[in-house]
Amino acid sequence: MAAPIRVAVTQAEPVYLDLEASIAKACGLIADAAKNGAKLVAFSECWVPGYPAWIWARPVDMELQTRYIYNALPVESRAMDQVKAAAKENSIAVVLGFAEQSPSQSLYISQAIISPQGEVLTHRRKIRPTHMERTVFGDGSGGDLNNVVEIDFGAPHGKIRVGCLACWEHTQPLLKYHTIVQREAIHVAMWPPIDPFPAGVNDFPGLWSMTADGCQNLSQTYAVESTAYVLHSTSVCTQKGIDVLKTQDGLVCARPGGGHSCVIAPDGRRLTAPLGDGSAATEGLVYADLDLSKAVAAKGFLDIVGHYSRPDLLWLGVDRRQKEPVVTVRPKAVDRDEQADDVHLEGLP
Repeated sequence: MAAPIRVAVTQAEPVYLDLEASIAKACGLIADAAKNGAKLVAFSECWVPGYPAWIWARPVDMELQTRYIYNALPVESRAMDQVKAAAKENSIAVVLGFAEQSPSQSLYISQAIISPQGEVLTHRRKIRPTHMERTVFGDGSGGDLNNVVEIDFGAPHGKIRVGCLACWEHTQPLLKYHTIVQREAIHVAMWPPIDPFPAGVNDFPGLWSMTADGCQNLSQTYAVESTAYVLHSTSVCTQKGIDVLKTQDGLVCARPGGGHSCVIAPDGRRLTAPLGDGSAATEGLVYADLDLSKAVAAKGFLDIVGHYSRPDLLWLGVDRRQKEPVVTVRPKAVDRDEQADDVHLEGLP
């Protein structure tokens, strides 16, 4: 059996709408995690340059959305190179949540898993942004189903399979099943800043499943279903963030807080205590030492893609092809008597 591996989960506020400052802070957190013995550090959803929480206060804000596009993170960029360099310099794997700026300047909720050698092992986009997120972000495609990779941590840990999903992707049974079948041992569940369900409020306008309680419940359920360790990462929004995003009247980031990061065992139990005095506005890193033999033991009882599955009765169909906005039209070789408009579209069935 491999030695336990130490992981770190961020509970920190980005520098909202500031790409350069957010990247600098991310690199500092990566270095801090490594100094404390962590071999992997997990960030929250859209940590760079912060989750656009204004969408839950008003559907359109042209000024903030334009600023957000300019400060989103391109995959091929100097800013991403800085994160890769920090991973390599500190010999630590990084699972980064970020708002991705595409070459056409469209935005996507994206995740990257970066090796301790500073290589991007996978980059994927959230399959379907949630509700108001669709006012800002586009959909992922077939290639974004590849969300689990094998990371070589070297001796004494060896190779470990690590995967990730964003926020309410943890409500999608088919997507979860496809992720679980890729045999991850460690799963990063990324969430935005989230607050507890207000006690005694019967007319709360949001959903319990959107609150800190509901989102942790989804991460714990995922741990039970997958028998993987789950790194439940949420970010923080202080009054400074609220002032930048103008969210004081919204469902998200209406008050300082948001931080509820933790580590969850393969049987669903929470392993770590809240940071500091338990305040949701506390920033820092949550650490845990993971004994992966516990995941193996849990799988002996429950393996929903193995001994506890019934593929003779129920199975999942998957289309992993990437759908592009432009396809090449290539004329088929035709006989003189055939229709001249018989064509084949490359990239389509």
